[in-house]
Amino acid sequence: MVEAADVPPDVRILVVDDHEMFASSLALALDHEQGLHVVGTAATLSQARKMLISLGPDLLLIDHRLPDGFGAAALPEFKRRCPAVRVVLMSAAVDDAALVSAIENGASGFLSKSASMDELVAALRAAAAGEVLVSPALLARLLPRLRRDGRHSRADLTPREVEIVEAFARGLTNNDIAAELGISVNTVRNHVQNLLAKLGVHSKLEALAVAVREGIIAPAEVR
Repeated sequence: MVEAADVPPDVRILVVDDHEMFASSLALALDHEQGLHVVGTAATLSQARKMLISLGPDLLLIDHRLPDGFGAAALPEFKRRCPAVRVVLMSAAVDDAALVSAIENGASGFLSKSASMDELVAALRAAAAGEVLVSPALLARLLPRLRRDGRHSRADLTPREVEIVEAFARGLTNNDIAAELGISVNTVRNHVQNLLAKLGVHSKLEALAVAVREGIIAPAEVR
């Protein structure tokens, strides 16, 4: 469950999908949800690049396959243009290689186009709060495939921060982590913000990806 205190009061969303009717219908439906506001829709990566700068959304909901490229592959450039934006990749069907690419490139998670509106809204709220939008079972399958680069080490994080990254891998929320470790939710939030800053990332999934990729936690610990 996403904690209300973690969700921005008005989540500004940019929808990127080349099917105009789908994008427009989605934008209309999301605008009726409390706290969600679609600032624009784009049909191509080129349009999305321009709108990221001009609109400054909090969250990017982007299709995997677009006329001028793949959504996952464009994420590093989008992150450079708008570092704080959180990204949810959506697609009718995406293979494991594409999902690994999305994790490596900074996505907050993935969503099927067959998801219900309730599932979509919950996922967007979770992404806006920095939560991991991937099931532990899928993480266990995907994370061992990440490239290793070793820029960080386990020593860069405190033992408590390492415990919290390991909790991300099990899909735990801040409330879950607080209960498990016997600390307050505010303390968990402080630890999360500190480890995100140390790893140079903006979401829990990015932190988890870096932690596995750079050997802070081993893929075997992701279960």
